[in-house]
Amino acid sequence: LVVPDLALTRDPAFSSISVTAEQWVPLIEVNETGLMAWLMKRQAEGYTLLGLEQTSESVNLPDYVFPERAVLVLGREKEGMPPEVLELLDQALEIPQLGLIRSLNVHVSGAIAMYEYTRQAPHRATGAAAGSTVGAVVPAAAAAAAGSRQ
Repeated sequence: LVVPDLALTRDPAFSSISVTAEQWVPLIEVNETGLMAWLMKRQAEGYTLLGLEQTSESVNLPDYVFPERAVLVLGREKEGMPPEVLELLDQALEIPQLGLIRSLNVHVSGAIAMYEYTRQAPHRATGAAAGSTVGAVVPAAAAAAAGSRQ
């Protein structure tokens, strides 16, 4: 999990909400000014950059076949993905919804996307899913400094 400041993990509210997950999930600090360089480095290392954002070219999350190596970009509530981050993504994904409200809180969106990535893990390991690659599953990193209106 990539966060803009590791100090936030010492906030009692963070500990309460994370329910000790911060003790088991590797945390990396990347401030906002370094986010683009960090994302480009991951992309050069072969990671697919994915963002949760409703765009004219976004793919419905359940229809997307996750690659083994993925970075999931999330971020600030309400503001959406900055254009420069959106342009860098290999794919924008959206969570299909019913009704008039077309938005979820960013932590809910991130949890849904990570669930889908994990749900597909057995298919990636066996090569059973169409378009998947065979090999070890590398957990998706959630770069939480850019934005999602999902």
